[in-house]
Amino acid sequence: MSSRQPPPLLLDIGLVGLAVADAWIHVDVVDRWAAACAFLGALALMLRRRMPLTTFVLTLPTALVTDAVVAPMAALYTLSSLSRHRLLLAGCALFYAVIDFLPWPWSSLDATELSQTTNLFHLSYGLATAAAPVFLGQLVQARRELSLRLADITEAREHERLLTAQSVLAKERAQLAREMHDVVSHQVSLIAVQAGALQVGSQDPETRQAAATIRRLSVQTLDELRHMVSVLRASGSRPTELAPQPSLADLERLVEASGIEATLETDLPEGLPPTVQRAVYRTVQEALTNARKHAPGAAVTVRIHRKDGTLHTRITNTAPTRRALALPSAHHGLVGLAQRAELLGGTVTSGPTAQGGYELWLKLPVERNQ
Repeated sequence: MSSRQPPPLLLDIGLVGLAVADAWIHVDVVDRWAAACAFLGALALMLRRRMPLTTFVLTLPTALVTDAVVAPMAALYTLSSLSRHRLLLAGCALFYAVIDFLPWPWSSLDATELSQTTNLFHLSYGLATAAAPVFLGQLVQARRELSLRLADITEAREHERLLTAQSVLAKERAQLAREMHDVVSHQVSLIAVQAGALQVGSQDPETRQAAATIRRLSVQTLDELRHMVSVLRASGSRPTELAPQPSLADLERLVEASGIEATLETDLPEGLPPTVQRAVYRTVQEALTNARKHAPGAAVTVRIHRKDGTLHTRITNTAPTRRALALPSAHHGLVGLAQRAELLGGTVTSGPTAQGGYELWLKLPVERNQ
């Protein structure tokens, strides 16, 4: 129902009032039988939405014994707007026209008068009058059905547009998956092979250890890349994990495999939300990567503790002891960490320290993410 239309109850009350006014004008109050029929037909309009055929039958005495037309015409219109039985509607319109044409009482009917031109004209006028609300009701019903069909068509088009967008996205993901597999996987595989050869052929223990670390990280990267490619090829058809999701239990191994001097200081209870654990893990991972790239020779300290319902993660590195190598970077790491923390209701701050190092500080509420 449109917001501009009055409420149905208010509309029905107004229609009853109009029918009562019509009866008041055309019915002599002294004629109690006619007045009773007229007011009965007017009050019956309150039932027109739930029982349209019954309402029409109750208004027929009004057309039979009075000249009031609002109640029977309104009932006939309502019946036409709600019913699909066109034979029934034609019969009701014809019945109303005949009742309106015949005089009351029927004992005063003169059969010879039926053939007069004026009476035939009167009957034709009654048929046209009865047909008008029927046609109007059918028009309203058709308009209502058309509106519903247009709404269904619009919904179907939106669904089709969504499917088209998903199809395009699936093609883009598949293409991206192929590019990642062809380019990154090939290069990382070569690194792993060369590192394995260096590990076997070198006599220097430190070199062999470094080669083993490089080979292990390459294999781990290839494994995560395979998970990423499978997600891209899934194209959103089903939930797929990007990789076995890390937790705080994996932090010690992450720090040991970082390839730099790093210390982990943590004393956390068990049962922290998985989303919080992953956010902490990814933050420490990004901080260690940045320290390795931009602060060669620096020592890193990772401190994680919980205070007043908030989990604090501080990653601090000392000043670099060597010149950093020029490595490619899109500078999206810290932005991604800030977005992840914001989704969990936390914050990420970072900046240089007074000793020439760098610090990254993650704060996450624990209870909110339970």
